[in-house]
Amino acid sequence: MLHFEFTIESFDGLNLQGQGWEPEAETSAVVCLVHGLGEHCGRYGHVAEAFNQAGYALVSFDLRGHGRSGGKRGHAPNYPALMDDISQLLETAKERYPNVPVFLYGHSLGGNLVLHYGLRRLPKLAGVIASAPMLRMATPPSTWKLMSARALRALRVPIALPNGLNTNDLARDPEVVRAYRNDPLTHDRITPTLALEMIRNGEWNMAHATDLPCSLLLMHGSADRITSAKASREFALRADAACTLKIWRGFFHELHNDPGKKDVLSFVLEWMDKTL
Repeated sequence: MLHFEFTIESFDGLNLQGQGWEPEAETSAVVCLVHGLGEHCGRYGHVAEAFNQAGYALVSFDLRGHGRSGGKRGHAPNYPALMDDISQLLETAKERYPNVPVFLYGHSLGGNLVLHYGLRRLPKLAGVIASAPMLRMATPPSTWKLMSARALRALRVPIALPNGLNTNDLARDPEVVRAYRNDPLTHDRITPTLALEMIRNGEWNMAHATDLPCSLLLMHGSADRITSAKASREFALRADAACTLKIWRGFFHELHNDPGKKDVLSFVLEWMDKTL
């Protein structure tokens, strides 16, 4: 496994820090990964290792406002900005691997983003993989929280608030939870703008599920207490034949970090092999 780092300059001047992992032998396809809220791409090294062993390269970056990338913590001005960032990630991958198929893989907020990217930008991809996508929260935000967020956004108050994530709900493995809490690159911040964009575009994705331009693997843990497994089932029902839905019984939010993660990654690899 070969590891490399790179920097992307966003359209508005932010430095987005990226990492890649590639097999030492021939690369059969490349997976571009978009991480979740409050985390960073460095937490996916074990996913990259599993993919590399099967001949897949993995390329990722820290979203703006996350990890080692620039920008206010937990903030993005709008979804078009995030879509442009993903476009640059895809271009970086295609430049390094010019003649291989490309998959777009997103977890949680990243799952929301890759679905939105597929539906909005209609890219030519081998497929999209959405893991526990934030289409809706497992527990919907209260009316007063939404009203407060809208008021702060309207007033353009530059504040990042706690995102309300209970780290115990990430995975059933206490070591995963402990490592997340002790990781200096994770944070619990989100601005009202990003929170409202995330919610609004999750619903937009749901309404446009029939418009998928490529094959989709949609996965969710049945015991996820962060994002809604019910919403993923609803999305898959609307998407119909374009979507393969896999519900992992008893799994928490981070499927790739929960006990049984080897089965999850094997399932993803099998789906990519069949798609190719």
